[in-house]
Amino acid sequence: MAPLPAARLACFERPFSYVGIDYLGPMIVAVGRRREKRWGVIFTCLMVRAVHIEIAYNLDTNSCILCLRNFISRRGVPREIYTDNGTNFKATEKILRTEANDMDYAAIQSKFDDIKWKFNPPAVPHMGGAWECLIRSIKAVLNAMHPEHNFNDETLRSALLEVEFIINSRQLTFVSIDACDGEAITPNHLLIGSSTGYTPIGSSENLHQRYRQTQLYVDRFWQIWIKEYYCEKLFH
Repeated sequence: MAPLPAARLACFERPFSYVGIDYLGPMIVAVGRRREKRWGVIFTCLMVRAVHIEIAYNLDTNSCILCLRNFISRRGVPREIYTDNGTNFKATEKILRTEANDMDYAAIQSKFDDIKWKFNPPAVPHMGGAWECLIRSIKAVLNAMHPEHNFNDETLRSALLEVEFIINSRQLTFVSIDACDGEAITPNHLLIGSSTGYTPIGSSENLHQRYRQTQLYVDRFWQIWIKEYYCEKLFH
């Protein structure tokens, strides 16, 4: 097996600094009496295996740019973006590099200047396996939650956000049978502090002691993260 890319091993970086992007769908929604197509745009953090989902109303370049802008507004500017050679990705990268004086694109040009956009070689789908496998997981969770898929735009967005939370709650490290070891590391630990979003801050009324208890919790988390996840990827 070849060594993992450097983007998969970047440890002390903000989540979503290195992302892979792909589309999911189409999914059918009811708009009045019409039925229209929507696509999920999956942003996969290559480091901590978290996902972020946006909704595209079509497959053109403007929709792709809007999804990228929404992602940057919520998750920050990535260092590197990895995609296949889809025409919408190619056109988005070209427009943002060469035609950003247009008012529609100037708002994110200053953010985009430092992003490196890397395309997989043509006809090599396995190079996108890091996000393809998560797309399969998203489909499985969505089908289990809503087997009939009777969505409108509002319920589709809500369903995809629920799926995002469930996928980001999955365990990344070994699940110990010893209750004293605490819960396994999940992507949500890196995004919101714990698998469920609840972060203990200590029971003491003394603010200094609370701060120290919180720091001990964070230090313990990073020890587990480095030992059980990062080192496991690095040496295996």
